[in-house]
Amino acid sequence: MPALRPRRDRRNRRKRTSAGRNLELKRHYRKSKLHTTNQNTSSSLRSRIAGMPKTELHMHLEGSLEADLMFRLARRNKIELRWKSEDELRAAYKFSCLQDFLDVYYAGLTVLLTEQDFFDMTWAYLETMHKENVLHVEVFISPQAHTRRNVPFEAMFEGIDGALKQAQKQWDMTTGLIFGLQRQWSEEDAMAMFDQARPVADRIVGIGLGGPELPNPPSKFVHAFERARAEGWKTMAHAGEEGPASYVADTVDLLKVDRIDHGVRCADDPALVARLAKLRIPLTVCPLSNVELKVFPTLKDHNLKTLLRAGVAVTINSDDPSYFGGYMNENFSATQEALDLTADDVYTIARNGFEAAFLPADVKARHIAALDAYWKP
Repeated sequence: MPALRPRRDRRNRRKRTSAGRNLELKRHYRKSKLHTTNQNTSSSLRSRIAGMPKTELHMHLEGSLEADLMFRLARRNKIELRWKSEDELRAAYKFSCLQDFLDVYYAGLTVLLTEQDFFDMTWAYLETMHKENVLHVEVFISPQAHTRRNVPFEAMFEGIDGALKQAQKQWDMTTGLIFGLQRQWSEEDAMAMFDQARPVADRIVGIGLGGPELPNPPSKFVHAFERARAEGWKTMAHAGEEGPASYVADTVDLLKVDRIDHGVRCADDPALVARLAKLRIPLTVCPLSNVELKVFPTLKDHNLKTLLRAGVAVTINSDDPSYFGGYMNENFSATQEALDLTADDVYTIARNGFEAAFLPADVKARHIAALDAYWKP
């Protein structure tokens, strides 16, 4: 017969068991509290981001064409789209690469024919930006994609310019229009577009380079960018989205750009990252776009935070928001949550945007002062 434990030992055991349970409860409480604190912090930052003064530097107007507006313009212009409904169109927003997206993107351009169409598209985007507390926008349009469809250059330009001027008048929003060259076409075609743009040169802030990055290296447009600088325009180019880090380097060395659009593959070359940081050449990063086009598997895998920590002047933008699931606020908030960005990180990225904008120094200072007043009262 086993010896009975003294009653005192049983009490001690109960004490130890009770103490163990209490310790586990305390650990669970601390863990739950930490989880709740993290949730509250993210929720608080999402709210602060929504009200934060912002700038957008990388957005293609054609990529802001929402499905309902696309169908409305199609009906207005008696254009038959290959999709039978808005839902069918949205279902096509499943992309495995940049070219998959471009196929849908270019098909959507067919509804844009008149000055009113271009005004309506631009104004719809600007209204959204005003609601999201965006103080300054610099938007792309691709003239070649429209004039090749026999859309008059003047109709395209005046429609967009009219909406930008209306936003300036109605909301005191500052704006800039960028003409994006299409890299799948020749440099001669780009030069011809410059000739068309000459009468409105003072109403264009810069020249960019978009379209399929592969197999169209920056070296293909060296002379076009030389001319753009001679005309007095700022310059930027898409590089390092699907192209290699060497394309980012060539964009700096050969095209001599003021900004790089995307640029995230620079991370494959640590020396290039250090150089970009030292030169303070801004990257207009588009996080949700990068995930949708499979540049990164998920937003948690994005390298924006790594580049930020390395001193690179990263900014956050929406690229083609109607196709990629979010405008400025969603890009900022989703990235903050996925990468666990701090409040200081968010402020730095927002400030980078204003510093990278093609604005007079006094206007830039005014916008940064608004950001500081909001973020650091």
